[in-house]
Amino acid sequence: MKLTGECFCGEIKYKINGALFDARSCHCSRCRKAFSSQASAYALVNPSEFRWVCGKDYLTTYASQQGFGLQFCKQCGSTLCGIYENEVHGVTLGCLNEDPKIEIGRHIFVGSKASWEVIPKGITQHQEDAPKRRLHSTAYAAHSTNVMCKKS
Repeated sequence: MKLTGECFCGEIKYKINGALFDARSCHCSRCRKAFSSQASAYALVNPSEFRWVCGKDYLTTYASQQGFGLQFCKQCGSTLCGIYENEVHGVTLGCLNEDPKIEIGRHIFVGSKASWEVIPKGITQHQEDAPKRRLHSTAYAAHSTNVMCKKS
């Protein structure tokens, strides 16, 4: 599967030569701030299948002390991807240009969701992080710890 994505202003573009996996939506207060939304919409990617096409000069990074972070367009502010130790490990679903043929499989940290958000019945929800799954890749290991996400 080939996917492309870009920021709101179009200065930064990327290509993915592979399928996304483990799509999730995090409702913690930090993700609400980072994504300027009620929750994140995020899926993992194999780092070897991700490539910046143009606009790397517009890319800016916020990284925590644990090596996790997010990359944004410094012109329009779009949150494009998550990184672990300076390597892209996931992308925001809203910046994709095509249908990624994936559904959000779990909603995490719903115990700290915004009071104004209503999550439909029947959706897989976890009050905090989901139970740990078998680790299939470094990318999954990096984001499954949810260092950026905190209960609050």
